[in-house]
Amino acid sequence: MTQQAPRADIGVFGGSGFYSLFENVQEITVDTPFGPTSDSIFLAETEGRTVAFLPRHGRHHTIPPHAINYRANVWAMKSLGIRFIISPCAAGSLQTHVKPGHFVVCDQYVDRTRSRKDTFYEGPEVYHVSSAEPYCPHLRRLAAEIIREQGITVHEKGTVVIIQGPRFSTRAESQWFTRAGWEVINMTQYPEAYLCLEQNLAVVNIALITDYDCGLVAEENIAPVTQEEVYRVFVQNASRVKSVVAELIRRIPLDLDSPCHHALDHARVQA
Repeated sequence: MTQQAPRADIGVFGGSGFYSLFENVQEITVDTPFGPTSDSIFLAETEGRTVAFLPRHGRHHTIPPHAINYRANVWAMKSLGIRFIISPCAAGSLQTHVKPGHFVVCDQYVDRTRSRKDTFYEGPEVYHVSSAEPYCPHLRRLAAEIIREQGITVHEKGTVVIIQGPRFSTRAESQWFTRAGWEVINMTQYPEAYLCLEQNLAVVNIALITDYDCGLVAEENIAPVTQEEVYRVFVQNASRVKSVVAELIRRIPLDLDSPCHHALDHARVQA
């Protein structure tokens, strides 16, 4: 008898600590046309639904942002039958009112990366996918509601600018981003979020603010960002992130029809 392939309902890109919330975790490997994923995928059951966890940096954080195989990670999630992706991340603040410890449910991104493999469609099939609304509005509303319920300060929308990494911004770059009015800075949301759209996956980002980016240093007398400080604040808030993600997993309506599920409907170039 042929063994049935694993299936899941919801995917989570995040650290290995997320699947510690659940019992009876199964570790699987998914082969992809784009090479290996960042790590194994960890499947867990909760309240009648199956969740797939994939640490985007590897379980020991050995893969820097610019070297993540985003296409393999997203393709693997899609291959499991997943329709919804939760994408929490650590992020810096570009605005003084967005403080460390706050959560931002981003609704827009600005790509400042380079040379990352950022499409599944390299020919002969050509798709031009609209990314005007890159994150699912339904999941964003639900995430913001859950974050408020848990007593966490939440910004219900915000623009995340994604830099190449692994270095942090210069002060001049950071001031540029701040003056543009963007709220959040991160190294992994692109092309991850866009590739989800190319697979008709509904994705929601939850950015945990760990620091003020260095453009605010001079005006606000704030110490420049360091990886040590980012890690310290993230660890302090890790339990809050896990709690929000766990509740979101329980409450996502699995029959939800998101605009993201139709991203390819009118995107293909017809010869």
